[in-house]
Amino acid sequence: MKFFVLAKKNEKIKRLVQHINDDAELLQLWKCANVNAVDRGGISDHGEIHIRIVANAALKMLRLLVQGGVEPSVVKNHLLERDDAEVIVVLAACVHDIGIAVHRAHHERYSLFLAYPKARELLKGIYEEPELTIVTSEVLHAIVAHNAKETCLTIEAGVLKVADALDMTEGRSRIPFEKGRVNIHSISAQAVDSVDIEKGEKKPVKLVITLANSAGIYQVDELLRHKLQNSSIAAHVEIVVRIEGETEKRLLEIYDPQ
Repeated sequence: MKFFVLAKKNEKIKRLVQHINDDAELLQLWKCANVNAVDRGGISDHGEIHIRIVANAALKMLRLLVQGGVEPSVVKNHLLERDDAEVIVVLAACVHDIGIAVHRAHHERYSLFLAYPKARELLKGIYEEPELTIVTSEVLHAIVAHNAKETCLTIEAGVLKVADALDMTEGRSRIPFEKGRVNIHSISAQAVDSVDIEKGEKKPVKLVITLANSAGIYQVDELLRHKLQNSSIAAHVEIVVRIEGETEKRLLEIYDPQ
């Protein structure tokens, strides 16, 4: 299965995606991370499917933020382009969890030492110095800041952090259920029917979470909201939660992360 994001007119993204798909080491790191996550750790998928979901969600949110007048940090602080911000969130998504190939605990830190040389390899021919080091450093910050407790210093890091939490739909939790590893996280995730990223009415981004029943509120309240509140983009995102199960069908909650 090839890695894919909607590049639109961003030629740098197109070249990056080609480099990613040609990189046997990165593809194997995704597989190794998933062995530790699923087969050994009993948690949900953190491999190539998760990577693709997060990368596409991050890219869509970033574009909506830009459309809504939010300036990416690499543009504001380093005078690069919006296309470069897109490269940062896509590449950060691709390497944010590779540290799980070492260990799930503290995997953000392990991802850093694996991602530094890998990011520079993947960006070769796309950037020269000093932009190569700027983009790489921004990717590394996004990796370490995707931990729920870490502070995001850039818009790009906040986008990755929230995108990582959006991989929560019902089918994504079937692995712990099928293996009998049931916990509050997996039970709650079974109740999440869909996650949609839309243009907001009051803010640039609207996240619409559709639940089959109210058990899914754990995913939103404990996981997504916590990451969003500790991100750099909370002020620009609105969340709508709906329940549309056979026995429950109502608007559960609309809340402002602020």
